[in-house]
Amino acid sequence: MALIQEEIKKRRTFAIISHPDAGKTTLTEKFLLFGGAIQTAGAVKNNKITKTAASDFMEIERQRGISVATSVMAFHYKERLINLLDTPGHRDFAEDTYRTLTAVDSVILVIDCVKGVEAQTERLMEVCRMRKTPVIIFVNKMDLEGQDAFDLLDELEEKLGIQVRPLSWPISGGQSFKGVYSLYEKQLRLFNPDKTKISKDVVSVEDIHSPELDEWVTDEHAQQLREDVELIEGVYEDWDAQPYLDGDLAPVFFGSAVNNFGIQEMLDTFIDIAPDPRPRETDVRQVDPEESAFTGFIFKIHANIDPRHRDRIAFMRVCSGTFRRNTFFNHTRLNKKLKFANPATFLAQDKSVVDEAWPGDVVGLYDTGSFKIGDTLTEGESMQFRGIPSFSPEIFKELVNKDPMKSKQLEKGIQQLTDEGVAQLFIRELGNRKIVGTVGELQFEVIQYRLEHEYGAKCEFQPKAYFKACWIVSENEEKLEEFKRIKGTEMVVDKDKNDVYLAPSKFLLDMEIGNYPELEFHFTSEFKTAQAS
Repeated sequence: MALIQEEIKKRRTFAIISHPDAGKTTLTEKFLLFGGAIQTAGAVKNNKITKTAASDFMEIERQRGISVATSVMAFHYKERLINLLDTPGHRDFAEDTYRTLTAVDSVILVIDCVKGVEAQTERLMEVCRMRKTPVIIFVNKMDLEGQDAFDLLDELEEKLGIQVRPLSWPISGGQSFKGVYSLYEKQLRLFNPDKTKISKDVVSVEDIHSPELDEWVTDEHAQQLREDVELIEGVYEDWDAQPYLDGDLAPVFFGSAVNNFGIQEMLDTFIDIAPDPRPRETDVRQVDPEESAFTGFIFKIHANIDPRHRDRIAFMRVCSGTFRRNTFFNHTRLNKKLKFANPATFLAQDKSVVDEAWPGDVVGLYDTGSFKIGDTLTEGESMQFRGIPSFSPEIFKELVNKDPMKSKQLEKGIQQLTDEGVAQLFIRELGNRKIVGTVGELQFEVIQYRLEHEYGAKCEFQPKAYFKACWIVSENEEKLEEFKRIKGTEMVVDKDKNDVYLAPSKFLLDMEIGNYPELEFHFTSEFKTAQAS
């Protein structure tokens, strides 16, 4: 037990979330730089530089300069093992981000100081508040002409619905940005723009009222900092980590990720205050990380991380006990024993085999098709971890094969890609027609690109005018068969052969619900937790 407690204390597992272009992937990369996991930072957006961001490893991500899948990275920093999950910011890929939030213990939210809080940021924050996930806010791009720092704090509180408490403070901003003062450590860090190295200009300032502050920054900026700090200490209560751990208060840091600036204060404070791996709810009980028996759940599946090997990896969050290589564990949904010869941890697509993993760790398991998102592994106990969201598709398109010679490749590709959770696959049994449902347009572009480049299968998508996918179950077999017969062309099955009605409009859906009280209409495939909305 003592060893488990020791390992738990060492771990910090968190996700970085933000609106697209706020600098999230850049910040991820700088964390790796501080942790010594990479030596120089790549450029995320500059196409002339071939060394793109360490966490964007899919070819389409490199071309578009955006993240479309969560990347998992582990690195050491100051005797802590940091498990960092970089998430897609684009709203079309929010599902992946929401699922990732189930696998972490805390979050760093990146805000662009020029644009402030944007719509996607608000949605992500709602999920964090709902789950009571502790959040640290990093206000990025302070070297650009942005909003006033106090105005930003007001906007954060108002739009994100959470109290904030600055733990670092910028000295001016934009062209005249001079650095940040750590309210937590009482240190001054002077701004020296450098995109590839770590800023070393740290000055310990015990008392900002002493004349030595004026030696480091101009009189005008020194005076402004003193006034700002006095105002902060007058308005905000003394720092207390407990409201942050309860998910009620967000500490705020300022900096410039692209210039490696303001990050170290945040990282040092983060490893000090962020929560250890936390308990998790299952359908039978709460699982505590310190329990000796191993448990874990799958929150992400990714095909072709290495296209040369056609590998499919299921990402598992360890929740309790010790995960060991070559040890049989129980797959609770299939009630089947599985063991793993080469479980891996990741630094983007670089992976290394692990012999054991502890609560908080994220492990990649080579998967031959046994796993679905949300699956649970245990040492024998029958349980299912809760709270892994599934979404009803909003956009439907038929998959059309453009090369009949590659039908097998297309079949395999669409099966594997929809297993990842980026989209849902429906099959109309008459003619074996395939309809793909997603929550965003961009997912079709990604699927089409990956089918061609990873599976050699060319396709196109033809829009279908459906309103909603409804999973239909009933104890009255006769009525179910009658409904399926009458609605023939609108009836499909999902990958698990469940009956699904693709409703053409809200009006027709409401009408059918009224006409068939014997049938249950569900709007996600998780019937137990789904509610008709």
